[in-house]
Amino acid sequence: MRLRRSRCLTCYWHEGTFVVHPHPHGTPTALHPAAAEILSAFEEWNAPEEAAGRLGHLTPDTVEAAVATLLRGGALLAEGSAAAHRDDQIARQWGAWMPEASFFHYATSDVYDPGEGDGEDPAGAADGDATTAAPASGSSAPPPLFTGRPHAPRLLLPRRPGALGAPFERVLYDRRTHRDFTGAPVALDTLAALLATVFGPVDFIDCGRGALYRRTSPQGGSRQEIDAYVGVLDVTGLSAGWYRYNGLLHALELVSEGFTPEEAAHLCADQSWAERPAFFVVLAARLERMSAKYPTPRAYRVCLLDAGHLGQTFALTATALGLGPAQTGAFRDSAVAGRCGLDNTGHTPLYVLAAGHPAPEPRDAPPPAGIAAFDATTLVAP
Repeated sequence: MRLRRSRCLTCYWHEGTFVVHPHPHGTPTALHPAAAEILSAFEEWNAPEEAAGRLGHLTPDTVEAAVATLLRGGALLAEGSAAAHRDDQIARQWGAWMPEASFFHYATSDVYDPGEGDGEDPAGAADGDATTAAPASGSSAPPPLFTGRPHAPRLLLPRRPGALGAPFERVLYDRRTHRDFTGAPVALDTLAALLATVFGPVDFIDCGRGALYRRTSPQGGSRQEIDAYVGVLDVTGLSAGWYRYNGLLHALELVSEGFTPEEAAHLCADQSWAERPAFFVVLAARLERMSAKYPTPRAYRVCLLDAGHLGQTFALTATALGLGPAQTGAFRDSAVAGRCGLDNTGHTPLYVLAAGHPAPEPRDAPPPAGIAAFDATTLVAP
């Protein structure tokens, strides 16, 4: 029998032990670090006795025992096995994103390890409807519902309701990602209406251990772990700079002064269009709000989904207010975190949104697909 190490394999240190973690077919196994050297002898298909010959400084019994453990755990695969076939398939499909994306996806698949007394699924409790929420076992008091900067300079925003009476059908079908803007400043009232509609509390509910609040977007377990940080370039009545939106007070709290179009483009991975919006909104996850209730690492997926929910509500609300929304996942994480005053450990940016007055004739808008485009497109498999 010939063996080969899994292509879908991640090794790491955890709580003082060396862990070999194949995915998706294997089991995380704590081993001696010498296992990494043994695995290296099986980079390609190889018989165990041949591999042992390459590891002359290790005894045959040591190699034999390690090979048996690695085979049971799925780190080594037998030639011709179903596991080896699937390993090849995954390596082909995920190759450009391996190992980071494939490991995160499969290591958090089919796993749910609720905290003691908590059987709720964060993805299924999108509006905090379960009232038996329990903190993670051994956790301290739950984190505060709102992030506050009590000593920051603060601007209380106008509370005039936004002009959100546009027909739903028009808003839904007019929603487009914009990359060209007129350069006209956005009114403070408009920004205030957008922030209140997307990020402000709609109501408060009793979860059984205190209050939670809901927004206009579904959020896993109503944890509301996503905070909004606003980078202002051209908003009437606001100086350029970075602010944190305080949804409880409906206010902007100054984080750092100064912001230029050139810096905006740099923060957004040097995308030139990022010089043109009137403002940006960074969605940043305060992880303790989610992990305090959902200790399983799968809950991080829900944080990403929650950011997507808020991004879509932002885009639709901006459209209804006459703005052109934009969004990007391409940004310099550490630099964005620094400008927002985030530690980038427990409070980290996930998504960057933007808006401004859309240009009437966008320069970069793609043309409608014509016959030539469809001729070059495979719509269905033959």
